[in-house]
Amino acid sequence: MTRIDWAGLMRLGLVELRLTPEVFWTLTPGELLLIAGVGPARAPLTRAGLEALLARFPDRTPTLTERK
Repeated sequence: MTRIDWAGLMRLGLVELRLTPEVFWTLTPGELLLIAGVGPARAPLTRAGLEALLARFPDRTPTLTERK
């Protein structure tokens, strides 16, 4: 099990990122690190990637004739 550096996370969130205590304590350590830009970065979503997501997860429910 990995120990969490709470003092370091609090310094990052409250001092460097200037989060309010309420916001800081609602975040998970992973979310805080994501906001801070720590860790591996993903490539930005491209138009092709967006179109693939839209095709896979449409905003509407298909009609009965479209469900074939």
